[in-house]
Amino acid sequence: MSEEAEKIEAVYDESKIQTLSSLEHIRLRPGMYIGRMGSGNHPDDGIYVLLKEIIDNSIDEFIMGEGRRIDVTLTDNKVTVRDYGRGIPLGKLVECVSIINTGGKYNDDVFQFSVGLNGVGTKAVNALSEEFTVVSIRDGKFHRAVFARGILSEETEGDTVEKNGTIVSFVPDGQLFPKYKFQTEYIEKRLWMYAYLNSGLSLYFNGNRYYSQSGLQDLVEAEIDEEKLYDIIHYKDKTLEFAFTHAPSFGETYFSFVNGQYTNDGGTHLSAFREGVLKAINEFSGKNFEAPDVRDGIVGSIAIKLREPVFESQTKNKLGNTDIRAWVVNTVRKAVVDYLHKNLELSEIVLDKVNQNEKVRKQVQAVKRQSKEKARRMSLKIPKLKDCKYHLGDNSKFGDKTMIFLTEGLSAAGSMVSSRDVYTQAIFSLRGKPLNVHNEKQDRLYQNEELYYIMQALNVEDDVENLRYNKIVIATDSDVDGLHIRNLLLTFFLTYFEQLVLAGHVFILETPLFRVRNKKETRYCYDGEERDQSVTALGGLGKGVEITRFKGLGEISPDEFGQFIGSEMRLIDVTVDHMRNVPDMLEFYMGKNTPSRRDHIMANLI
Repeated sequence: MSEEAEKIEAVYDESKIQTLSSLEHIRLRPGMYIGRMGSGNHPDDGIYVLLKEIIDNSIDEFIMGEGRRIDVTLTDNKVTVRDYGRGIPLGKLVECVSIINTGGKYNDDVFQFSVGLNGVGTKAVNALSEEFTVVSIRDGKFHRAVFARGILSEETEGDTVEKNGTIVSFVPDGQLFPKYKFQTEYIEKRLWMYAYLNSGLSLYFNGNRYYSQSGLQDLVEAEIDEEKLYDIIHYKDKTLEFAFTHAPSFGETYFSFVNGQYTNDGGTHLSAFREGVLKAINEFSGKNFEAPDVRDGIVGSIAIKLREPVFESQTKNKLGNTDIRAWVVNTVRKAVVDYLHKNLELSEIVLDKVNQNEKVRKQVQAVKRQSKEKARRMSLKIPKLKDCKYHLGDNSKFGDKTMIFLTEGLSAAGSMVSSRDVYTQAIFSLRGKPLNVHNEKQDRLYQNEELYYIMQALNVEDDVENLRYNKIVIATDSDVDGLHIRNLLLTFFLTYFEQLVLAGHVFILETPLFRVRNKKETRYCYDGEERDQSVTALGGLGKGVEITRFKGLGEISPDEFGQFIGSEMRLIDVTVDHMRNVPDMLEFYMGKNTPSRRDHIMANLI
């Protein structure tokens, strides 16, 4: 292209201004509406958000007292959701599923506590599906509309003997979600959450029933099981429900919801709930316990209903309404105080746990002071952290993009430091293998230099809500030592800061195992199958194709490493189905049962 042609192409004038229809905008920028895209290998991938948006509408009908059953079926990649609510008004069916800012959610008389208040959800599902069918049934009449990628293709209406309600079927667009596949376990977990949040509602998935009689009490019971120290304290009114108990473990574990939406990063309602529990314990005991004394070991859940929830993003991960704090604090405080007075034997167990926490905290304080003095002395000698400019708590658009890499060795750290984004990517270099903290007391955390520095770098010593980076990425070699270090770090997080894992902040970096290249092209491969495919594509062995096996991160040059922590970065999310499974898992893999672990490895070795 000539220099003159480049100048013409770069002109910015009226002809470059575009106005997109809502359908075009959703398909061009789907991430704005459903968050991550993905292939279905993560519970937050877009195909599950599409399903959630449809089920949310059925849940809204239940909340308004219409319909006590929702049927969900999955056949191949086609999902169908059938509720028995009021049904969408027949004359507005097409508009309600295809035109943004059209719907009944703006009318408080019709929908008082809805998750979706922006009139976007169902329209996004329609636009992002290669097939989308909606049927509304009201008083013996039905209206059916069929769409393809958001464009209406067929309409029918007539009489029916079916019960009132709405039926939605969709097939996600394979052009936007390449090679996607629904994982039934992710759908099942989502349906259980719906059941816990809507006691009395029956949800069926491919014939299996998901039902909860006691709401959040059942949720906490499912998470903690036999480990709870006392019967779960449970409270529920029209707009607020909470449940909690204590476990012998460290740290705090919470599940928070607003209008049925899981807010994995919490928000005002969660911080107010924590404050309310603290005030209640102090009021009942007549003492002045500090927050960690009351909260250490707590497992709890809170769900509130708001007419106008304000979330910090379209994906609704964190609640921003500040005006609800006093209401939540006072409701929780009063309810917990009343419960403790009415259940004196239980209250003794609660106070025993709190007193024990206080004793441990005071024992640890001396160790913490020594560690902080040591940190000040050592920080100039051992530069553990190469920080980035922006952090999670900053009021900037970069906060959600921030991440810290926990990597082993100076050589790997050197390559990452040279190729990182200095605005959003921090590097913390480990020196050898961290301490195995399984079955260790909390003071060992402060006595161990490596783990203490990690805790300081993340800024989670006092509260995980102070986390400085949105993503904690474990970046170790793929050899035996690297995998061991990875397991030691995961044990550290699951033992002391499990909420970071539950909230989806912990990841594992995938780096290529092979480099395959000829004189014209270079490909990086993450497994043997990719390697073999690349060798074939580049001409085959013996035909100028060279294969390099990377033994460790330090062997990847800074020029190469940049793409692996840049736009092409591959991350594996660290997820946990139930916290109750964690102690047994850690005991098996990180405990002192070497013979049984060896037998397991030998039996499953490929």
